[in-house]
Parts: sequence; structure tokens; C-alpha cells
Amino acid sequence: MTEPGGRVPRRRILHVDMDAFYASVEQRDNPSLRGLPVAVGGDPDKRGVVAAASYEARTFGVRSALPMSRAVRLCPSLVIVHPDFTKYRAVSQEVFALFRSITPLVEPMSLDEAYLDVTENAWNEPLGMNVARRLKEAIRATASAGVAPNKFLAKIASGWKKPDGLTVIAPERVESFLQGLPVDALWGVGPVTAKKLRAQGIEKLIDVRAADPALLHDTVGSLAEWLQQLARGEDDRAVVAEHEPKSSGSENTFAHDLSDIADIRDEIAAMGRDAASWLTRHALYTRTVTIKVRYHDFTTITRSHTENATRDEDNIVRRAVALLDKTDAGTRPVRLLGVSVHNLSENPVARPENPQASLPFDVPDMMPAGPSD
Repeated sequence: MTEPGGRVPRRRILHVDMDAFYASVEQRDNPSLRGLPVAVGGDPDKRGVVAAASYEARTFGVRSALPMSRAVRLCPSLVIVHPDFTKYRAVSQEVFALFRSITPLVEPMSLDEAYLDVTENAWNEPLGMNVARRLKEAIRATASAGVAPNKFLAKIASGWKKPDGLTVIAPERVESFLQGLPVDALWGVGPVTAKKLRAQGIEKLIDVRAADPALLHDTVGSLAEWLQQLARGEDDRAVVAEHEPKSSGSENTFAHDLSDIADIRDEIAAMGRDAASWLTRHALYTRTVTIKVRYHDFTTITRSHTENATRDEDNIVRRAVALLDKTDAGTRPVRLLGVSVHNLSENPVARPENPQASLPFDVPDMMPAGPSD
């Protein structure tokens, strides 16, 4: 498709993010919950964790991954709703079906987030803003949307007026919009990288543009050129309709800490069997098996093992259970366990030439995820 005069049309990219998705769905389906602080998750007296918090709950400091017991202390009027993941998946599928009825170029990022390229769309709507507005009305759940010429700007725009916002960055507004953005707005710049940049006097995107390339490379390594492109508002990445899964896994937070190593091994083995079943259903093989252990004090570690690609259940279970020997499970109480598979492929592949790749490796221990309750 070309515009009059033979010009290639400017891209119109939407980023749609369904705000506080689980909580929003519950408030949509139960009008009595609207306007109330709602947390979706487990019971506070059974080691429950917040899976999602409504914006009313967030004003009290309640957020996802917070122990529910702490959430109740922060917000005594908190309404706790047990999660219904089957319902959430069904709602997500309905929403994504709506997206795909408008354009085939839908790139899912999660159950509740996606990019859409609506440069051409089934509504023949020339303005991305109007497509976003009509989609928001049809979704019937709280959603924020951003419209821009590329994915980087659309993502920033969708977060500009949360919740339930709609922000448009027209091509002629890109430069003025970029002028005031801090370095944290750049993809790949987290708190640690932002601190490094600020130590060099690089506070805003305009500073990234003006930075000496050598200095920027010394500060952020191979990210330097990419960050300067983003700082100029340049992002030519396409909206990709399908993503191959990169990993799969499951985890479980227990009502009571596990101390018996036999019980811990049984839990890991069951999760390993689930992972192998998932691989079989998706006709995939894995090279890397990873376990996750969270101790009673919230210290969280992962341990991994990589070898020839397989989807053999006994192999995956054996490796997952063996990785427990690289942890303190059985000597320190365990709050959470998980098993996941990574380095996926559609066919078995040969053992890597690097012999070190077949050895277990340790991911450094993370800081405690939060205060112990």
C-alpha cells in the first residue's frame, strides 16, 4: 500500500497494555468490586502472594509479588480475590482475537500486552488514534494504549497516562516528546545502567545523543549504538506476529516451609514431569533444565544444567532433582520451588563443542525478594 504520490506510509504502531489485568477482569465481572482496593492472590494466612493489584490497592503500596500478609497490613480494607487463571486466559484469547480481526500483525508480549501494526487495518481507519480508541471500547476492561511511529515510542506512550489512558505521539511531536525523557526511558536501561550513565553526566535522552561514542561504549558496552538510535527516536523493528517459546516452567509457593529433602525432591520431580509433558505437547526439545529455590528468608537462587537436547521425562526429572545437591534445600527451609526448561529446539542438536557448556552452572544468589513475614 502506498499513499498518494507514491509515498510509503508512515507506520502506525499501537502498544496495548491491559492495566492490572487480573484485578481489572475481576472488577469488570463483579461490579461490587469497582472502586475498591482489590488484590488477586492467595490467602494471607497460607503464605499467599499478590498476583495483581488494582490501582485503588496500589495507592496503599500493594503490588504484585508482595506477600499477601504484608499487603493486608498496608491496606486493611483490601479485598482478596482468589485467581481464576482459566478465566484470565479466556479473556486474553478474546482480546487477542479482536486484535487479529483488525490486523494480522499482532505481537503478543504476555497475556495482557501486545504490539499491533495498524498501518493497514480491517477498519480502513487512517488514524492510529481512532483504532486505539475503538479497541479500548471493545475490550471492556481497563487498558492503556500508545500510538506512535515505532515500537519504542508506542511502549512509552502506553505508560504515559495509566490507568485507562490513550497517548498519541504523532511524527511531528516525536522530537519535542523525546526532549524531556530521562535515560530510564530507554530499552535496556535499568537502575544499574541508569546510575552508570548519570555518573557520566548523562541524565536525559538528549545527553545520550550528544555523548562521545567512546565514552558511551565504555559505560554501557555494546548497547551504546542502540541507545543512541533510540534516543533519536529511531526504531525500525517490525511487529512480529508469532514468537517461538524460549522457555517454559512452573513454580509453587507452599503454605508451609518444606524442610524434608524427600518432600522437596518429590515436588521437583513432579514439576520436571510437567515440563517434559509440555515439551512433548509442543514437539520441542530442551538442552537446559533449571530449578528455582526460594528459602524461608526470601533469598532466591537458580541452578541449571545443560547437555544434549531431549524431551525424555526421566532425563529431565533426574537432572532437576540432581540440581538440588547444588542448593541448601534440606538444610534451610524452602518456601518456593520451580522447574523450567530453556534452550528449546524443534530437533535434537549435537552436544556443544565447548565442554564447559555441559557442566552445571550457578546463577549468583539474588537479594531477598522482600521482608519475611
